[in-house]
Amino acid sequence: MKLLICDDQAIVRDGLYMILRLEEGIEIVGLAENGADAVETAATYEPDLVLMDLQMPVMNGIEATRRIVEAHPQTKVVVLTTYDADEWVFDALQAGAVGYLLKDTPHEQLVAAIRGTLDGQSFVDPNIAGKLIAQVSSHPAPQPPTWLDDLTEREGDVLRLIAQGKTNQEIAETLFLSIGTVRNYESNIFAKIGVSDRTQAALLAQSVVEV
Repeated sequence: MKLLICDDQAIVRDGLYMILRLEEGIEIVGLAENGADAVETAATYEPDLVLMDLQMPVMNGIEATRRIVEAHPQTKVVVLTTYDADEWVFDALQAGAVGYLLKDTPHEQLVAAIRGTLDGQSFVDPNIAGKLIAQVSSHPAPQPPTWLDDLTEREGDVLRLIAQGKTNQEIAETLFLSIGTVRNYESNIFAKIGVSDRTQAALLAQSVVEV
């Protein structure tokens, strides 16, 4: 497996390198000292996994994680940090991190987490897991907006294609409709969902409709 280590403290980077390079099957392809460096290195070597610190100069680990996951969906990011504050945990996971470990994690557990993550498992420090459970329990899953029920099946099809950036001509060809009919559907959709143009409709639809 190809591994990238990102931490702004040289002693931590070098320490992780010295420990992990001895593990069978692990190749350290880069050492990054900030988030921007990690994004650039990931683009060059396309690592299987990134160990990501959070609070760093130039670009923090949250933004770096977001950019790496967006550009390289196959790359997994595991946060390795000293911060267990709620906002860091939630922001990191929302950015696309699949694991969250603290730097005092024992060596054996860290290696197990690296290998397990690449096998599709998720590893979160037990102290942090409790916070996540409490957060999820206090925030029930959002319900889909009521206007979705107001759309007909065909209007839903048109809205989905609008969200994909299709033109009226492309929508007409895809659904075997005339352009005039597509425009009529659009007018009905805009009225039902409370928007005035295609851009607003697309943005709204992308947040709730599978495109």
